[in-house]
Amino acid sequence: MPQSEPVLFTVGVFQDLAWAERGIEALKKQGFDAGALTVAGKLTPELVAAIERAVGGVPGRWELPGIGPLVAHGSLSAVLDGPAKDLGRTGLAAAMRRAGFQPHDGLIYETLVERGGVLVAVEDAPRAADALSVLLSYGAGNSAIGAWQKRL
Repeated sequence: MPQSEPVLFTVGVFQDLAWAERGIEALKKQGFDAGALTVAGKLTPELVAAIERAVGGVPGRWELPGIGPLVAHGSLSAVLDGPAKDLGRTGLAAAMRRAGFQPHDGLIYETLVERGGVLVAVEDAPRAADALSVLLSYGAGNSAIGAWQKRL
């Protein structure tokens, strides 16, 4: 039985929506499909519109402890919400473990999003290093590849 490629997310947090939009455009120019992207952040009308433009879908909404209303669209949001649909209860920091990130990484992502940062994730295991390079080049802080999934 052939093994499928593991789900692997590359994540970074941009300081604001303008930086995130530049980073998303750069990812697309490098050949990353909009369907491989997840965009998440604190609820604002501008972010909702940007998510709809960037990834072509209406974002889901959660009320998160420590952050407040969060909107997100993309495959990472489904992983974070988990089978129990409990992202609103667990919070972003704890839920990031589901995507292969260490607890301290999750806490950093949660803190940056709470401060107005926009989280952008790319699901593309074969090109994870390329995604990381683009995120870093366009200013995404604390960019990392969620390599710990199924290793804990």
